[in-house]
Order: sequence, then C-alpha cells, then structure tokens
Amino acid sequence: MTSTAADAPRTRAAARTALAAARRPADLFPADDSEAAGTYRRLARLLHPDTAPAAERPDAEVEFTRLGTLWQQRTAAAHPTLTTRRRTYTLGATTATGDLAVLRAATYEQDGTRHDALLKIPRTAGDNDLLEREAQALNRLARHGERRHRGYAPRLLESFRHRAPDTGIERRVNALVPLAGFHSLAEVHAAYPDGLDPRDAAWMWRRLLVALGWAHRAGRVHGAVLPEHVLIHPELHGLVLVDWCYSTPLGDRVPALVERHRDAYPPEVTGRCPATEATDIHLASRTMAAVMGERTPQPMRAFLRGCTLRAQARRPHDAWRLLAELDQLLDDLYGPRTFRPFTMPARHP
Repeated sequence: MTSTAADAPRTRAAARTALAAARRPADLFPADDSEAAGTYRRLARLLHPDTAPAAERPDAEVEFTRLGTLWQQRTAAAHPTLTTRRRTYTLGATTATGDLAVLRAATYEQDGTRHDALLKIPRTAGDNDLLEREAQALNRLARHGERRHRGYAPRLLESFRHRAPDTGIERRVNALVPLAGFHSLAEVHAAYPDGLDPRDAAWMWRRLLVALGWAHRAGRVHGAVLPEHVLIHPELHGLVLVDWCYSTPLGDRVPALVERHRDAYPPEVTGRCPATEATDIHLASRTMAAVMGERTPQPMRAFLRGCTLRAQARRPHDAWRLLAELDQLLDDLYGPRTFRPFTMPARHP
C-alpha cells in the first residue's frame, strides 16, 4: 500500500511501527517529491538514535540505518543517476526516442554550478558500436574540423559505458550539450506539408552544404543526412547536423541505414560499397527536395537530379564548390540574397 503525507507518523512509536511494516520505499514515502522529503525529515527526527531511550538505542541504530537505506532507494528510483569519472548525471524526462537510442534530459554539477546535458542511450546493447562511432566522429570534428564551423555538429561532453544495476547490461552513453529552439526538417516538412518556399529552404540548404563541407574536410562522411537528423533554428537561421552514429571515414562503408528511409539512400550504401562525399550530397539533396516538394522550380529540379545520379562518380563530391553553384542558381532565380524571417507555426504536427 502506497504511503501518503497524511499517513506520516507523529510519534516515535508510530514511526517505529511504520518502518517495521515497510517493505519498499513507497510504503513509507509519498509519491510527491516534496511530501516525501518532509516525511523523511520527520521520521529522521523521530527515529534518530540520540532521541531514543537508552534501552532502545541499539535497535534505534539499526532502525535509523534502515530508514536511510529506504530513503536512498526512493531517491535513486525517482531521480536515477549515472556516474562517470568526470561527472554524476541526474536523469530527467525522456525527450525523444529515435531508431537507435533514447534521449534523456539530465543535469550535473561542476564547479558549484548546475549544468544541463542530453544523454543518448542506445535502446539495445547491440548498438553500442554505433554510439561509439558517433563519439569518435564528434571528437574528430572537434579536433580537426575548422573551429569556426564547430556549431554545425553537437558538442560531446563525454562518452562512457554504463552497466545497468538491475540487468547488468552495459551500454555506451554519449553525453551531449543540449540544443534549444531547434526543429528537425521532418518537423518543418510536417508543418509545411504542401512544400516549403524554396527561398526559405535556400538558407537551410546552404548551411547544410557548409556542414557537409566542414565534415568532409575533417575526413568524415555523415552517412545519414535525413530530415530527422538536420535541425534548424528558425529565428537564428542556424543549422546543426545530428546523429553521427552512421558516420564513417571517407572511403569506408556506412555501417547501417535507417530502414524506413531505404529508398532515399544512394546505391553505394544499400550495396555496402565505400562511401564518399558524394554519398552525403545525394542524401542532402533528397532531403531538401522532400522539404520543398512540388514547389521546387524546374531549374532546381535539374540541379537536384545532378546531385542524385546513381553513379557515385558522376555526382558532385565537393560540397564547397556545390555551394557556389547553388548560390549562382539562387541568384539567377531570385536575385541577390536577402534575409527572409522564417517561423514555425505555433501549432505544428
């Protein structure tokens, strides 16, 4: 039977009786965190060995220790923690569930200050290698990528292994700096199902090519430039390319694919052949084509066809050069670039 605040004992005798009857934390502490803390403080005062009669003191020591154990169990269940050599993360709500992993909000304290984090935890231990691959890619981008473009990928705080105490299953966990105010291109597409104005898609496309050019110069293929993995910030016109679990060094095979997007992948991925810069350019082009939909003007359609040819060798390989070609196309279609405010609908699917 779950305890409530109204059930909290008021006397030492009642506290001892309640503690003796408790088989789990919920039998002693209310579900509400603040009420539970108040109950614990009251019980601790009533059961503290220093307040016990001399004859009861030996038992009081045991009872007080058991109270502390039940409280620790209750706290751990309500606010589980993951501890590494560098930090202790207190887990919060699940913010998203992806194909490979669950994203959990978390906090940690450092130098007396509380910080937010986002923990990426694989749904199955069989995907530990993909989380490790992401950590390797983000570390390489941070070390070898041009500093001015580092904002195009998430920032990795650390990557560590965690063994679940209840099952013994060990998982690779990536701790990331959380992103605020961003929406995926999948959300953008859902908010604009009839297609995004190509003039609005232009800045997203341009920044995506910059992100790819930056990654390719650092020797990495992202391998999954899909709508869910491209995040944009409407007000700031920012872009971050996330989920580097599928990334690979240039010339290696993409390790896995997102099955529901199989048709969007170029033949070298589905055929388990080496991936190059052209692999990401193909995926990015398919993603931008899907966002614009039927609103894509004919010259852009021709441009996109050239980026999604089946033969990898015939596709563009240089994202920076492709960006210059895109800029020329945009200038031909719409004239000199001007800033266009972009907003997501207040209520989007």
